[in-house]
Amino acid sequence: MKLTDFREKISEEDFESGSLSDFVKGDALPLHLYRIDLSHKDLKRLNLRHALFEQCVLVDADFSYADLEESIWSGCRLGGAVFRSASLSGATFKNCDANNSCWQRSRMSQVKFEGCKLTGANFNDASSLGLSFSECRLNSANLSGVSFYKSVLDGLDFSETDLSGCDFRKATFVNGGSLAQARVVGARFDGADLREADLGGLRLVDAKLFKGATISKFQANVLLEGLGLTVI
Repeated sequence: MKLTDFREKISEEDFESGSLSDFVKGDALPLHLYRIDLSHKDLKRLNLRHALFEQCVLVDADFSYADLEESIWSGCRLGGAVFRSASLSGATFKNCDANNSCWQRSRMSQVKFEGCKLTGANFNDASSLGLSFSECRLNSANLSGVSFYKSVLDGLDFSETDLSGCDFRKATFVNGGSLAQARVVGARFDGADLREADLGGLRLVDAKLFKGATISKFQANVLLEGLGLTVI
């Protein structure tokens, strides 16, 4: 979608005489919201399909049950924002700060996160087919049950993240990344390439979960040292 396919930019001044719901009803073209502060606003159930959010501040905003399919979010502040049960299929998030955001039970098929901060974010029970992350911080997040099957995981920080029940089969970590201190109970790593990931804090009691995965000699030594063994 090109910028010409959007309505003219709507800025902070345009909201002096109305609410976001007024703008949603007023035009067939998708919204282009620019540098607008909608923090703490109740935006539940709005139809914002194809909307472009550019450098907006949406801290603690509530998008529960909203239609956000194919929307684009660029450089937005989304700390604590709630997307519970929202429709987000095909949406793209670039360089956004979404720490402690909530995505529970949302529909996130083919959603892309690029260069985003997602520390403490909750993706529990989200529908995640085709969900992808690139160069994102996901430490201390809840990603329980998310599928990364055959994914290329580019520079992802999963340290102290809940990855219980996740599917990492045939996934490949590139450009670093971390699984340090992650919770991996019930996760699957068959055929995964973990050689570039930090495995610090993982225990050999979790080793059966990594059956069929590829790790480096250095990583094997780190796991052995976790048992108190000295590798010479």
